[in-house]
Amino acid sequence: MTTGRREIEEPAPVTRWYIVHTYSGQEDLVQKNLDLRIRSLDMQDRIFEVMVPAEEELVFKEGKRRSERRKLFPGYVLVKMIMDDESWYVVRNTPGVTGFVSTEDEHDKRPKPVPLEDKQVADILKQVAARPAGVKISLERGETVRITEGPFVDFIGAVSEVDQGKGKVRVLVSFFGRETPVELDFLQVERV
Repeated sequence: MTTGRREIEEPAPVTRWYIVHTYSGQEDLVQKNLDLRIRSLDMQDRIFEVMVPAEEELVFKEGKRRSERRKLFPGYVLVKMIMDDESWYVVRNTPGVTGFVSTEDEHDKRPKPVPLEDKQVADILKQVAARPAGVKISLERGETVRITEGPFVDFIGAVSEVDQGKGKVRVLVSFFGRETPVELDFLQVERV
């Protein structure tokens, strides 16, 4: 028997990625704190993933080479969630979070979090997935380096070319009064 009233179905909640602004340098701490809050407040059904997009980069400091994690978007964390008042409150009140990237709602003048477009998310995820395979060489053309291995050990030269894909650098070294290009693995040189 029908009552004459139609049942109105509510649309299913939509899961989207949002950008959360953090205090500078606290992205990893925000990720850790938010992951803990999600579990302790039982929000796994509305907040699904917290990500700090980063890449590995080989850096030279104090004459030593080491690999460091470099954030692609310093000061920001990505959160995959269903946006509602409770999930917004959990994220917004996590220590280190300063707010969501948002626009002002024209009707009530409050900030409204803006989700990322699907293409933007795909591009970011592709960029993050592509990075771990290689290490970024932080040497630049014109920098002075010392060769640490091979037949030209202890020669000083200037970087003339960097091939990120192959992990090679071309260095101009001077011997017999001429500058000669020498191709080396990036691990065979260090900044002077």
